[in-house]
Amino acid sequence: MVRRGELTDAAWAVIAPLLPEAGVRSGRWRDHRQVIDGILWKLRTGAPWRDVPERYGPWKTCHERLRRWTADGTWDRILAAAQVHDDGQPVQWVVSVDSSIVRAHQHSAGARKKGDPPVSGAAAGRRLVRRNGEAIGRSRGGLSTKIHLAVDGRGRPLSILLTEGQAGDNPQLLALLDHIAVNAPGPGAPRKRPDVLIADKGYAHDSTRRVLRRRGIRHVIPERSDQIARRAAKGSRGGRAPSFDKVLYRQRNVVERCFNRFKHWRDLATRYAKRAAIYHASLVLIAAIMWLP
Repeated sequence: MVRRGELTDAAWAVIAPLLPEAGVRSGRWRDHRQVIDGILWKLRTGAPWRDVPERYGPWKTCHERLRRWTADGTWDRILAAAQVHDDGQPVQWVVSVDSSIVRAHQHSAGARKKGDPPVSGAAAGRRLVRRNGEAIGRSRGGLSTKIHLAVDGRGRPLSILLTEGQAGDNPQLLALLDHIAVNAPGPGAPRKRPDVLIADKGYAHDSTRRVLRRRGIRHVIPERSDQIARRAAKGSRGGRAPSFDKVLYRQRNVVERCFNRFKHWRDLATRYAKRAAIYHASLVLIAAIMWLP
């Protein structure tokens, strides 16, 4: 019987072939599905690892496998496979971006400062999650982490970036777009470029608009009031206002709804993980769940 919040049979059919095989070791290898269900229970409830129910096996096994599969890129491969899973709803390339701040619990402080834990495989290309150390900073609410998110037209996650809570939105935009890579169902290079990018005024910088134009990405970003006033003060030398599609901009709410779905998982609504890589991996796992049936 599948309990609430556990993997469905359809989701497990997609995930199972991507998981590492059991190595040569003494004792019985704990069932992968059982362990992932234990990780999902922890993420859904926000409880300490030691409180993971015995039906999911030893809590240390759940934690160790989350850590190990973070290091070898397994969670990234699962998300990549989920994004191309043929569920009759292909990716919609009207991409919306935004950010959201989560409070960092006191248990998330105190990670070691001497270098990063070893990272190999696909995760080596995901170093962006450590661009600001362990992605814990100070904002108005205290210690916090900021999640930067890009979603497709149906509100499904395409890429995720972590920074300190006080970091600005616009400086992370290009890195967020660069980490969009959706494989085609058949052969060929992954697609990275959206048809349209929708973002709020936090991304309304002239330099950003220029880069997007060079990349051939149509964008729907409203102007800030100071930009409008500065252009008006220049008169005819101020140029024309950038095009803005009010009807298309209404679709930006899909990224807000995606953040809402993430924060239904209590371990993500408040950050308890010391390591940015572990917190990022938890987000990636739940992002894959959102894609899977």
